Amino acid sequence: MIHRSHSHLASPVAWLAKPYPEIVDIAENDGSVLIVPVGSLEQHGYHLPVATDTLLATAVAHAAAEDVHESLPVLVTPPIWSGCSPHHLPFGATISLETATLLEVLSDVAGRALENGFDALLFLNGHGGNMPVISSAVSDAGHEHPDREVLGLSYFHLARAVIDEVRESDPGGISHGGEFETSLMMHLYPELVDETQLEGTQRDEPYDLGRQDLFADGPLSVYRTFDEYSHSGAIGAPELATAEKGKRLFVHIETELSDLLSEIHTQNSTRK
Repeated sequence: MIHRSHSHLASPVAWLAKPYPEIVDIAENDGSVLIVPVGSLEQHGYHLPVATDTLLATAVAHAAAEDVHESLPVLVTPPIWSGCSPHHLPFGATISLETATLLEVLSDVAGRALENGFDALLFLNGHGGNMPVISSAVSDAGHEHPDREVLGLSYFHLARAVIDEVRESDPGGISHGGEFETSLMMHLYPELVDETQLEGTQRDEPYDLGRQDLFADGPLSVYRTFDEYSHSGAIGAPELATAEKGKRLFVHIETELSDLLSEIHTQNSTRK
C-alpha cells in the first residue's frame, strides 16, 4: 500500500476530475459503486483542523477505492463537508446543518448520482453526529430507488477489530480529537497537527449506559454540548497519539473498506 498524495485531483477514482462521459461510462458498468464521503466542519480542539472529519473520511474513501479500481468500477465524489454538529457550536468555527437539511442534501445527492446509472451508493461517514442522519438517508434513498443499493457506514467502525491492540488510552481516551483521530491525522496530514497544543479532557459520561468512547458506545442517547465535557473542545487523550499508530489504523481501515467495496460490487453485479 502506498502513501497517497493529499490532493485527490490526480486520483483515478475522483469524480470531480473527470469529464462527464467518463463518469457515465463508469456508472454504466456492471456492479458500479459510488462513494460519497460525508464529514463536518467543526472544532477539534486546539491541535486539529476543523475539517478533520471530512479529511479523514475522504482519505479513507480514496485509498480503498484506488486499491480496487482496476478490478471494479468505482468513483468517489467530493465530500459533503458540513454535517450535523450543534453540540460543537459553543466553541465557534463550526458550521452545522439542521438535521432535516442534511437529510435532504444526502437524499438529493444520492438521487441525482444514481440517475447516472450506478448500481450501488455508499455514504462513508466521518462524524459521529451524522450517524442517525446517514441511516435515515439510506432508508429514504433506498426507498426512492428500489432498483439500486444504498448503504451507509462510519469509517471509524472499521477499526474496531484492532483498536484494543493499538490504543494506549483507557475508555474515554478516544472520543473527539483524541488518540484515534489525532494519530490518523499525524499519519496523513502531519503539517495540520499542532503538536504543541495536544490538550484533551478524558470523557466522563455520568450515565453508565451512555457513550463512553468512540468504541464503547452505550445504548443511551443524551444531548450535551461539548463544552460540558472539555474546555479545549478535544475529548480524549491526544497526547498519546503517534503517526505510527495512525498508519496502522489507516492500513487496517483501508483494507476493510476495500474488501467491502469488492463485496458490494459482487452483490450488485447482476442488476443490469
